[in-house]
Amino acid sequence: MADADFSDTMTLTRDAALLQDTVREAGDLAQSMFRTELKKWIKGASSPVSEADIAVNDLLEARLRGATPDYGWLSEESADDASRLSRRLTWVVDPIDGTRNYLNGHDEWCVSVALVEVSAPVLAAVFAPTTNEFFFAVRGQGTTLNGNPVRATPGSLLDFARMAGPKPMVERLNTNAGDIKLHPRIGSLALRLCRVANGSLDAAFAGGNSHDWDLAAADLIVQEADGRMSDLSGDPILYNRREVTHGVLVAAGRDRHASIVAHFRNRPLP
Repeated sequence: MADADFSDTMTLTRDAALLQDTVREAGDLAQSMFRTELKKWIKGASSPVSEADIAVNDLLEARLRGATPDYGWLSEESADDASRLSRRLTWVVDPIDGTRNYLNGHDEWCVSVALVEVSAPVLAAVFAPTTNEFFFAVRGQGTTLNGNPVRATPGSLLDFARMAGPKPMVERLNTNAGDIKLHPRIGSLALRLCRVANGSLDAAFAGGNSHDWDLAAADLIVQEADGRMSDLSGDPILYNRREVTHGVLVAAGRDRHASIVAHFRNRPLP
């Protein structure tokens, strides 16, 4: 089957509706299993996973791949299929971002799904059922939170209490002596980044070793809210490549992002 052309308006409309409906259904399923007794185990060196992650992944795959069998698929909870590299359009999925929070009964976790065209996201949905946050973005059409348009906070001033991320990294922005107080930790990386889009945070950082599925949806959500998300050199993040792991990243409103990137260009991380 020939790969789809996302420039087609009917395809855009269909996939946007499919994504919203499917992510809401997936979030409802995850919520129904939240704070219940679940089978859980460790994958890799230290990453927790549970039967809820797998159940949500199965639902997402059935709905999304069932409706778009010619699209690629990249999910944290699926074996990687290299055929995605030849697809123009690929679903990039984190069934439950913030699994540790989820398993510990904490509220800040979400379902995160993006549709990537070539190497950039064109559709994105991040749903945090417990905190009732549904972020949605379409390339060129802005970002909404629960159906209402949102924008990142303007300006370039650095208020550390409105920044979230690894403290040693944020401390490098502090040109004054003394300790700084950051926003409380947000265990879901996707949710941390998305909260830049609606101005809950002025800036958010991702430490090294994040992956496409942690980032792709939040990236578009921030960009469409007049923000920017990039590595510390300012280069955009490319998705659906053979290597899906990324280094240190920052998300912020446009001017603040430029100021932070300029700071790290002059004072690079060791």
